[in-house]
Amino acid sequence: MTPRTPGVPSAPRTEICRDEESFGGLAAEWTALYGRCSTATPFQSHAWLHSWWLSYGRPGALRVVLVRRADGELVAAAPLMRARGPLPVLTQLGGSITDFTDVLLDDGCPEAAPALARALARTARGAVIDLREVRPGAAVEQVLAHWPGPRRRLPDSLCLELPAVPMEGLLERIPSGKAQRVRAKLRKLDALGIDARVVPGAEVPAALDRLLKLHQLQWQGRGVTAEHTSERFAQHLTRAVRPMVERGDAMVTEFRLAGDVVAADLTLMSPRLAGGYLYGADPSLRARKVDVATMLLRHGAGETSTGGRATLSMLRGTEAYKHHWRPETVGNQRLMLSGRGASPLLRLRAGFADARRWAARQARERPWVGRALGRVTGRTPNDGGG
Repeated sequence: MTPRTPGVPSAPRTEICRDEESFGGLAAEWTALYGRCSTATPFQSHAWLHSWWLSYGRPGALRVVLVRRADGELVAAAPLMRARGPLPVLTQLGGSITDFTDVLLDDGCPEAAPALARALARTARGAVIDLREVRPGAAVEQVLAHWPGPRRRLPDSLCLELPAVPMEGLLERIPSGKAQRVRAKLRKLDALGIDARVVPGAEVPAALDRLLKLHQLQWQGRGVTAEHTSERFAQHLTRAVRPMVERGDAMVTEFRLAGDVVAADLTLMSPRLAGGYLYGADPSLRARKVDVATMLLRHGAGETSTGGRATLSMLRGTEAYKHHWRPETVGNQRLMLSGRGASPLLRLRAGFADARRWAARQARERPWVGRALGRVTGRTPNDGGG
């Protein structure tokens, strides 16, 4: 064993967590590291990631890369898994129900990023690391700066973001005529007597059950996202959200009319960012001409503008109703990293991703192209994968 030189700090040590029990046991120190990583979003919380793994993970696929100081303190973590398929690919935990992917780096430990880059390079070996939905400014960009091998940066989903200010501040962003109409809608909400109540942690499981039922009811006959109706998604939310609420990383709100819950909303929060993740509303509100989106935004803006947050994210998607508020469009990124020996695989995977993105764009702009591609491949260009 080489003796340690006095006055020279020991190099960080790395390890790989491969089983869910050990991953679960990381909760306390993961949460402490999460609090020391200023770029972290709620999707990097231990409660979210571990719960996702319990619902969606596959035996033998877990690859959580950890970096510790010599004293054992956790200073970096990359939550990864081996992807399905014949090719060696490591991808992020969280899957398609997670809007932002990232690693965790201790802000006060400058050696954390290069150490994590080296650990990931050793872990990947002949594989490609493929990270979807990376927000600009994410911690993993520091890892990318130290990456020793080939890399690709591709565009991913678009998100819309507003400043985290109260409703009056948001109304100042839109033309005065539209602002007057929104104020009229808010007065109508107040006249109806719809009350908003933030749900405490102990009541979260029952509130989420009501939210999911309202979500299905709201989208009935209009093509609800299939995963949102699944039992594993419900179990994941129930496990993850209660501890997140208790830590201040999430907020569940119920809206009542004459004592009945007519709408419910789940907002995920971190010190810098809050985002409305999922909501459900009784269709009877439409009959009363209630603007549900405005109702949710007013409450969310009021609750999340405190505590120094800078961003109120509408998360992924550029639906027309979001643009009423003149949000900023922010593009997520897809990062692919590999060692030099796996560079052909990286080029192949990146090329396939480029082709699928081109096909999806063509299908949007020229519907007949999408139909033709569907007949040839048996799937639509917007299907997942790649």
